[in-house]
Amino acid sequence: MGVEPENTLRSFAAAQRAGLDLIELDLHLSKDGALVVMHDADVDRTTDGSGPIAEKTLAELRALDAGRGERVPVFEEVLEAVRAPLQAEIKDVAAARALAEVMRARDLTTRVEVSSFHDDAVAEIARLVPGVRTALVASRYGTDVVDRAVAAGASTVCLNIRRLTLEVVEHARASGLRIIGWVVNTQDHLRLVRALGLDGATTDYPEIKRTGRFTA
Repeated sequence: MGVEPENTLRSFAAAQRAGLDLIELDLHLSKDGALVVMHDADVDRTTDGSGPIAEKTLAELRALDAGRGERVPVFEEVLEAVRAPLQAEIKDVAAARALAEVMRARDLTTRVEVSSFHDDAVAEIARLVPGVRTALVASRYGTDVVDRAVAAGASTVCLNIRRLTLEVVEHARASGLRIIGWVVNTQDHLRLVRALGLDGATTDYPEIKRTGRFTA
């Protein structure tokens, strides 16, 4: 997020205060199997530590500074701190299985949408949590992304706005999919979202909510 340390409770609180429709977060598994909230596979960019998340225990991750004194949050903390609907991005099938346990235990099917760049992770969470809303995310893609999303059981495609074309939009609409554009941080991209009639957009700047419907 552009105004607070990303993927921290502080950033989620700011997004919630801005009244965004949905708050996006990223999930990885720690060495001891905890669902931790961080975008990258390693901690180097967003904390004062170094190394892969998968090689660190939850206690080791919690000892890091994630920016402005914030700790690396776990998924359950975000659930307690934020009341807005969430979109949780998972990185692999193992994370899908861990997230499915939490979603079933806490009855989160209507509150949490699950997204992933990986078709198999989308298909796995859909299998494990019947009725969950899922989204396939893509950066480099063609019209084939629509067919992949349908095959994985996704109801939404989250697509890099810089590569989005009318052909892809029309194919997605014909297949009954919702379309979210990312990352929309400029007025030019906002105009494109509106021109293409997208269902929403992901942004790093919650204040852009004043001019459209967004997630962050």
